[in-house]
Amino acid sequence: MSGLAKVVVLGAGNIGGSLAQRLAEMDVAREVMLVDIVEGLPEGKALDLQESAPILGFSTRVRGSTSLDAIAGADVVVETAGLARKPGMSRSDLLEKNAAIVRGHAQAVRAKAPNAVCVVVTNPVDVMTHYFRAQCGLPASRVFGESGTLDAARFRWFVAEALGVAPRDVTAFVLGSHGDTMVPILSLSSVAGVPLARLLPADRLAAIVERTQKGGGEIVNLLKTGSAFYAPTASQAELVAAIARDEHRLVSVSAQLDGAFGERDVYLSVPSVLGRNGIERIVEVDLAPAERTAFAKSAAAVRDDLAILAKLPG
Repeated sequence: MSGLAKVVVLGAGNIGGSLAQRLAEMDVAREVMLVDIVEGLPEGKALDLQESAPILGFSTRVRGSTSLDAIAGADVVVETAGLARKPGMSRSDLLEKNAAIVRGHAQAVRAKAPNAVCVVVTNPVDVMTHYFRAQCGLPASRVFGESGTLDAARFRWFVAEALGVAPRDVTAFVLGSHGDTMVPILSLSSVAGVPLARLLPADRLAAIVERTQKGGGEIVNLLKTGSAFYAPTASQAELVAAIARDEHRLVSVSAQLDGAFGERDVYLSVPSVLGRNGIERIVEVDLAPAERTAFAKSAAAVRDDLAILAKLPG
């Protein structure tokens, strides 16, 4: 059992429910609390999960609540609540609606769990992480977004599939924003230490990069009425475990940059060492000229959304 007392998952939809299940089965905390505004939803999912404990053997206590008071005393808070963009909805509409959700949750964290480490999942994640941190007032080291870890997992699977190798043997970093401007760093990607450039031709690598950039959209198009949650929650659970076990993992998360990679006052995925107190340090790596240009483009895309958000009421 981990040393964490309490993990709070905000939102009990597909992401929140699936994440609570993964965290309970991993025994990373004594308690996992699901919070949602829909009456009965968090309590029902929590009870259903709890009843699997005798079969699966985990000791975690799973609870559900519709009150933000349940945030009190959390060691880790994972913000999953928010709306997906729907047909006819502008980007400004999505930003405004999700900012309103994030605002209330972040302010509740500030009041009830000021010592928590916060992982933001709500899209657009780099913008919402920036906003969550501004609203909760916690140190930047304790507020980060899940994006690069998921993007890297998708990239790693596509490489493993192309080469017919074990996915765990593929290592990669994906930097920048979570979207079409994300930047898989080919110079830092390998299979059991062998550089990808030696294993795949440039055109195959370019196709994998493009598929990674559109990975979330590919799943949305297949599902028709939903978005991905299995791979995202696996990524989120990995991050929570790194905090719970103080693992000092080097992973790519959306972190506030204050000069690293030539950028300031913006959240983007970069290699970061993650431990009990959140981000311990950002590891700045050398980027090829084309990668640095793409990273700057990614930063500009996030700033465009921040500019939209700044003009919204509230």
